[in-house]
Amino acid sequence: MIIQDIAILIGARIVGPAQGDVVHLLTDSRSLAFPESTLFFALRTPSGDGHRYIDWLYAHGVRMLCTDHELDLPADATQLIVSDTLAALQRLAERHRETFSIPVVGITGSNGKTMVKEWLARLLQPTLRVTRSPRSYNSQIGVPLSVWQIDETSEIALIEAGISKVGEMERLADIIQPTIGLFTSLGMAHRENFRNDDELAAEKMLLMHRAPTIIYPADNDTISRQARIACPHAERITWSHCNPSATLYARRITSDGTHTTIDYIYDGAELHYRIPFIDRASIECSLAAATTALYLGLSPTLLAERMSTLEPVAMRLEVLQGVRGLTLINDSYNADLGSLDIALDFMARRAEASSNPRTLIISDLEQTGRSPQRLYADVAAMALRHQVSTLICIGAEISEALEHCHQPTCYTFTSTDDFIASDICATIANQTVLVKGSRSFGFDRICHHLQQQMHQTTLEVSLAALVSNLNHYRAMMRPDCRIVCMVKADAYGAGAVEVARTLEDHRVDYLAVAVADEGVVLRKAGITTGIIVMNPEPSATKAMLDYRLEPEVYSFALLDSLIHAARAEGVTDWPVHIKVDTGMCRLGFHPTDDIAQLVSVLGHQRAVTPRSIFSHFATADCDDGEAFAAEQYKAFSHAADELQQHYNHHILRHICNTAGIARFPEYHEDMCRLGIGLYGVDAVTGEMQEAVSRLSTTILQIREIAEGTTIGYGRHGRATRPMRIAALPIGYADGLNRHLGRGHGHCIIRGCKAPYVGNICMDVALVDVTDIDCQVGDRAEIFGSSLPVTTLAGWLDTIAYEVLTSVSSRVKRVYFND
Repeated sequence: MIIQDIAILIGARIVGPAQGDVVHLLTDSRSLAFPESTLFFALRTPSGDGHRYIDWLYAHGVRMLCTDHELDLPADATQLIVSDTLAALQRLAERHRETFSIPVVGITGSNGKTMVKEWLARLLQPTLRVTRSPRSYNSQIGVPLSVWQIDETSEIALIEAGISKVGEMERLADIIQPTIGLFTSLGMAHRENFRNDDELAAEKMLLMHRAPTIIYPADNDTISRQARIACPHAERITWSHCNPSATLYARRITSDGTHTTIDYIYDGAELHYRIPFIDRASIECSLAAATTALYLGLSPTLLAERMSTLEPVAMRLEVLQGVRGLTLINDSYNADLGSLDIALDFMARRAEASSNPRTLIISDLEQTGRSPQRLYADVAAMALRHQVSTLICIGAEISEALEHCHQPTCYTFTSTDDFIASDICATIANQTVLVKGSRSFGFDRICHHLQQQMHQTTLEVSLAALVSNLNHYRAMMRPDCRIVCMVKADAYGAGAVEVARTLEDHRVDYLAVAVADEGVVLRKAGITTGIIVMNPEPSATKAMLDYRLEPEVYSFALLDSLIHAARAEGVTDWPVHIKVDTGMCRLGFHPTDDIAQLVSVLGHQRAVTPRSIFSHFATADCDDGEAFAAEQYKAFSHAADELQQHYNHHILRHICNTAGIARFPEYHEDMCRLGIGLYGVDAVTGEMQEAVSRLSTTILQIREIAEGTTIGYGRHGRATRPMRIAALPIGYADGLNRHLGRGHGHCIIRGCKAPYVGNICMDVALVDVTDIDCQVGDRAEIFGSSLPVTTLAGWLDTIAYEVLTSVSSRVKRVYFND
């Protein structure tokens, strides 16, 4: 839609050029992907003001902005001035919705909205082209962004609507304009802002008061009553466990420990389906999805076939290995009865495999509106039903309610800090532990404490040196050339999270990781900069979508997998980065043979959109590599030109790595990728620049040994004189290569060389300190400013990359600024 038309639709005053095509709407600067075709709405919320990020967005290419006052911006910026930017966003989505006549299912309810929406999409998608709310975009901001995704390819839309107080739903109803209203359940979420269940149900029912058809659970008297009041003329479709006259009557539900079979009657026929879940929440969501899918025309045969393949939706559960034999199940970001039931069921299955006793650590449940005594009695009963033997309660309400609970055994603490400081936390062992807390309690600290590892060997990382190296290479580049910083392999061993935070503070344009798991770690740590996944695995597509990661695409098989995954999630315009193989013979599309087919595949879908196209020099670090690099660049430019012809937005180009930045300024293009140079190694000369990492350890013990004494495994060390031997708590399990043993390498203690004696063991290395005035507790530098990592690489006949990335994750990272 052109910007001038949008201005008319939302009643905006235009300042600046009245031109530009808008494809993407943006309210969160952290999600910027396609600046050239993005319209940013600067929203004011209780926790922030989007106007503060406009300078940053402009610097990153955004030229179309909706603001509530005129700003002093360059002449090429287009401002749409309105009195209320949120109202303008909602009005635009409403006008957009009115241009489509497809079925639109508006989904509301206290619990289960996202699960029902996702499952309904999976049931319908093989038959229909489904557009749906991404994840749980169901708020006053999320709904208009979801409706904007409806386009000419959509055959049906599934849009969530969530509220927390009176007066919110009517606006969402105007935006969604559902032809079918689906009410999943009535529960306790956000109950505190309503006088009673009737008021809560009536507000939610406003979503569908103009819908021709409404679908809801007949067994809930309040929902049924409000449906008759709000929608007296609508067609009513219901499901029920008790009423045979319901549209779908679930006459029998049986579980076998891992699956549930639902025998039901629909349209007079006795039918059944089976789902791979046994918890009550999943069963109820399946009934809502089944009733809606059947009403929309899905055959019972296809329903049964597709129900059996459903997968869990948006589970945040993580299984972690803890200290003292603990298995931790981390669900530390939300807490309500529905998700607790699912998490306890997950723990039960996990614990059965290990035979460990079960412990639940749980906080106060917020925003339920229920009396604490009844609420937490239900929690205790639920825990007992799932065979939880120990209940650890944190928070004033739950502690008071369950202080005298004996089944299961209960311990109460006022705060998270009190628990972490307690003997219970210090001694809990050999348990399967579910950590389930409301976000405000900070239960992630409990998980960190129960899995933290202490080790006397440390890797010290100078963030100041990192920034210095970044600026060294930036100075070689044009001011408008963007930079991608490689943080794969845990930032070359330096620790990806802290390195990424520092790089984000210094406004790098992209971070790059090897696999999706590395990107997920960064997102969970709060990193918002764009992240490219260089070696995406098809099995990780869900994680990449959930955590806004942008995959490299190097083959048609991978491209098909990504398109399928994006469609399954209801996502359009997922940014991807096209890899062209111009001479490495590693990964990538052929620059001539594959481009026509690539353009064709990309042109017949909207799920993914190329954000960049790139290749990789094979000889940038070779003295005689200029000629081959020129051939690579020519092939790359041809492929990039062919792809760009088919897109209106600018597709970024990049081919230079660290060595290319230094060697080939004429090939810098739109962006460069900085890797090993960031960590202090000159990729052209192989010499050290400014060292970022220092690996060191502590002397544990010093022993006097007689001449002729053999030392270590295989007796491969031998004292050629009376010697002092120091034991260091570092070995090949920490990343100290075994080939450095037997005197092939040394470390530095008090400024002196201490040769390795005998074989390096898994956890211990022995060094000769006969001529060094040292004592127990002194530090030994394995590599760093006194002993460059490139020196170790030379001893080992390898490259610095390998030495840096070999440092084990059990080695504690310590960060500092000079």
